Amino acid sequence: MRPRFAAAVALTATAAIALTGCTKKNDTDTAGAGNEGDKTYKVAFVPKLQGVPYFEAMNAGGKEAAAALGNVEWLYQGPTQADAAAQADIVRSYIQQKVDALIVAPNDPDSMAPLLQQAKDAGIHVATADTDAPNSVREVFVNQATAEGIGTSLTDSLLKAMGGKGKYAIVSCGQTAENLNSWIEVQKKVTAEKYPEAQIVDIVYAGEDQAKATQMATDLMNAHPDLTGLVGECTSSAPGVAQAVKDAGKIGKVFTVGLGTPQAMKPYLQDKSSTAAILWDVENLGYLTAWAGAQIAQGKPFGATNNVSSELSAVEYTEADKMLLLGPPLQITDQNVDQFKY
Repeated sequence: MRPRFAAAVALTATAAIALTGCTKKNDTDTAGAGNEGDKTYKVAFVPKLQGVPYFEAMNAGGKEAAAALGNVEWLYQGPTQADAAAQADIVRSYIQQKVDALIVAPNDPDSMAPLLQQAKDAGIHVATADTDAPNSVREVFVNQATAEGIGTSLTDSLLKAMGGKGKYAIVSCGQTAENLNSWIEVQKKVTAEKYPEAQIVDIVYAGEDQAKATQMATDLMNAHPDLTGLVGECTSSAPGVAQAVKDAGKIGKVFTVGLGTPQAMKPYLQDKSSTAAILWDVENLGYLTAWAGAQIAQGKPFGATNNVSSELSAVEYTEADKMLLLGPPLQITDQNVDQFKY
């Protein structure tokens, strides 16, 4: 069985609490989640973008969960470009198919909210995963890590490499992506409060286009000759900014970190054009997403902690914000990158 270190780190504390009996436990597990007659529940997931390693890893985790649950048909389709309108068309198609649960990682949360309302009105259970639409009728948000945890990890990793001072820029992706924007706000806060000699000089948006991220990072280095840091805010811009530093011959002079998938980041971690990738176990996130879809499709409530699988034995749920939390982020370096196959 492949290692899933993000989940293991995330769940150590909550598992200890659960064992003491201090936390309510949801006894539903992968073996017993689906014994509700012979009905098969259609759980559909619409990612921001199909065909990229990150969401394909989520899809792999979702398939694994469906197989373990036994009563779930996992459906997966996303746009071929990170386009809110194209994503909306796929959501409408799933509404017409009358799936039992519809889960979306919205490119534009505000424009997705009315569609989630349409799905609910059609009797479909709705949720978000990976990125949220907090002002929607979604029943649960399957969150990979808190914004505070991700933003702080990105900032600390980069500023450690930069010696705690200097100028850096952020190459983000979708300008309306709620998760990316929430991380950036934390990065601004942590930089201002913890690193008074550091400064964010610019934030640009490359969509989900790695080549565009590389060009934008190159332009930023040219516009700011004293720039010593770059952040790639998503799984396409993380390798993109590292490639720009490599192309410019500035390894060791301009440091980069980003939200990159392990195998995409491996060559950059090895040649030191990237200091670290901040991520989580993406397949576990897909597994948790499918499990959550099965739960809401069957009308089953979440416990304060949830026994999802042997590897996700104490996933926390907070009723106030209706959020399932995979756990804290993981720092991926050249030392542990080969422990992940995606």
